[in-house]
Amino acid sequence: MVRTRKKRFLITKVSQSPRLAFTLVARLVEFFIRRLSVEGSSMVPTYLPGERLTALRRWRPVRVGDVVVVRDPREPSRWLLKRCVARVGSRVDLRGDNPAASTDSRDFGLVPSREVVWLVVKQRS
Repeated sequence: MVRTRKKRFLITKVSQSPRLAFTLVARLVEFFIRRLSVEGSSMVPTYLPGERLTALRRWRPVRVGDVVVVRDPREPSRWLLKRCVARVGSRVDLRGDNPAASTDSRDFGLVPSREVVWLVVKQRS
């Protein structure tokens, strides 16, 4: 009974306050969709530095060929844009399209697939 009242209260408050509704929708969108800008040349020629991408929070298992965004296992404050080239059990082998300029699985090893946070879905102009 208490849960139902709380749900009704929240729905009533959201429907009465456009600002609150907008904030909730914005937070949901921010959680599921990211706009990224490519830095560095590890993914050349597919993605050039400065190109903008749209990524979605991972909603399905990572597949070979997917371009993904993952935290650098050696420096967690840094994000890496890489391509999944192989799956080995619950781990993925991530490589840059430009091997000479890429920090990837050859440097830090296979990455648990649960560490892949974003899937790149669209290149924006």
